[in-house]
Amino acid sequence: MPAIDDLIQTVAALRDPKTGCPWDIEQDHQSIAECLIDECCELLQTIDRLDLDHMEEELGDVLLQVIMHARMGQELGHFDFESICQEINEKLIRRHPHVFGSSELEDSDAALNQWDKIKSAERKRGPKQAGKFKDLPRQLPALMYAPPARITTLEAESAPSTLRFSISTAAIVAVTTRSCTLWGAAQISRVNGIRGLIEMACSRLLESGSTT
Repeated sequence: MPAIDDLIQTVAALRDPKTGCPWDIEQDHQSIAECLIDECCELLQTIDRLDLDHMEEELGDVLLQVIMHARMGQELGHFDFESICQEINEKLIRRHPHVFGSSELEDSDAALNQWDKIKSAERKRGPKQAGKFKDLPRQLPALMYAPPARITTLEAESAPSTLRFSISTAAIVAVTTRSCTLWGAAQISRVNGIRGLIEMACSRLLESGSTT
């Protein structure tokens, strides 16, 4: 039996109402949401270090979260792991007609433009987008809740990607809300030697005229 089938059966056994694990049985989609964030952050740390041995373990932990949510969806009659795989496989084929169809592309930029064009024509799931920029889930940690389009403009190349992302978004949140969070971004930046971000943070703080 393939290992993925073994894992699916193991999770099903953990969720069995009569013989499963009490903790696993009690969980639902929302109660384990934080686990997914934690596991993704730990995976990102292994990617930063290029720690391939540890990365294998962390990829498994993230996969477990997917299998858990798939099992919960199956129990409620909404979806299962099979339908999840089918959905993403069909999406990949549909958005790569230059690979699975007859069209041709010159480079990766053309591939991205084609992806966006196909995506925009597809039926949208979930709530309708309200503004120009992509809506971010309100459940995101506060330091990640910022316009992603502005993150790439920050100079924080000396930090690992996970820290760089957190610092950048923290500064953006502080700037847009004109809150004392900006002081926190500056302090983190100073510790990690990101001079450009400190200068930007202090400049914006002076412009805002507010530290509360």
